[in-house]
Amino acid sequence: MEIKTAKKIFDAHDGIMRTKELRENKIFDKFLKRLITNGYVEKIKYGYYQWQDERAFSEASMIAKLFPDAVICMESALQYYGYTDRTPSVWHLAVDKHSTKSRFNIDYPMVKPYYIPKEQMKMGVDSVIIDDIELKIFNREHIICDCLRHENKMEAEIFNKAIQAYVKDPKKNIPRLMEYAKILRTKNKVRKMIGIWL
Repeated sequence: MEIKTAKKIFDAHDGIMRTKELRENKIFDKFLKRLITNGYVEKIKYGYYQWQDERAFSEASMIAKLFPDAVICMESALQYYGYTDRTPSVWHLAVDKHSTKSRFNIDYPMVKPYYIPKEQMKMGVDSVIIDDIELKIFNREHIICDCLRHENKMEAEIFNKAIQAYVKDPKKNIPRLMEYAKILRTKNKVRKMIGIWL
């Protein structure tokens, strides 16, 4: 197989391929080793390989490929909605609480998983485009409820800014916030911290 052909196959898989996909496309171990040795391909974690070129596939594409079940949450979602001006050093991802923990042990991109019940994983999930890649993200109301739940684990400045930004956001949906707050047990906090601003 030629390098050009291998690149086309990788491109068809958004630049990242699993061992199973490599075999299905007749890229076998010997040729794969050659691609790695010559700097065309890099092993990003066990069973996952990424083509290296001038485009350098974005972290978003790696997140989509490595964690298709994950939902962007907490500070990563706050940044997307413009509720914080800080860029998180890790991707904050909500995953089913029964997920295998070892799959998040990767050097790049850095991820911080939040293990949550399956029913909460389905609540308030939107699709957004980040770096030309479609990813799942919790909507504004789910995120604000999560911030209220994890207030003690967040920096006070980030927390306060997020609440203020939500209050000023013309796209906020207070009835939906109250509905989620009831399910996520943050109703009293919503009334106390957000109610006073409305």
